[in-house]
Amino acid sequence: MSTEATTGDHASILLVDDMEDNLVALEAVLGSLNEPLVRARSGEEAMKALLRQRFAVVLLDVRMPGMDGFETASNIKRLDQTKDVPIIFLTGTDNDAGYAFRGYATGAADYLTKPFDPWVLRAKVTVFLDLHRKSQQLEHVLAREQEHFDELSLRLAAIERQLADREFDDMKDVRHQITRMEEILREMRRRRGA
Repeated sequence: MSTEATTGDHASILLVDDMEDNLVALEAVLGSLNEPLVRARSGEEAMKALLRQRFAVVLLDVRMPGMDGFETASNIKRLDQTKDVPIIFLTGTDNDAGYAFRGYATGAADYLTKPFDPWVLRAKVTVFLDLHRKSQQLEHVLAREQEHFDELSLRLAAIERQLADREFDDMKDVRHQITRMEEILREMRRRRGA
């Protein structure tokens, strides 16, 4: 169940492997999460996908022709727009302890050896999906807070202009503006406490 686009608040998962069988296996394990699964068959394809859309997590094969997993991870971590995307390395070899060290040194969040336990992989990916959703929720809250702050700033600037120009016939306009700013502040405090 592979898709190329992100819809709504879905947390896309990028699957990077040059072997079709491995991609099919990952899709079978992760399909039940009901999140978009995007394929990349090389490091280059992975980078293009990461520049087109946001991902909650990248599952990255270590051994690929051309740009291998370590080089791909280094490139992901080098770019501002992708540096915070968590990477889980997948490798078919466990006899080289240096692979795990090298994976973590490039910024990987986790490292699994094939064949991996499907339940463990799904559980690890679920953690990153949850973190991604929480991050998106926080971004939405911060954006709303910024909108309220901007509105307060505009209202205050208007009051200052009116006071400087002595445009107020009486203090009703000032009281009305202040009352509205107090309402916005109360709403901001209420949301923060919720």
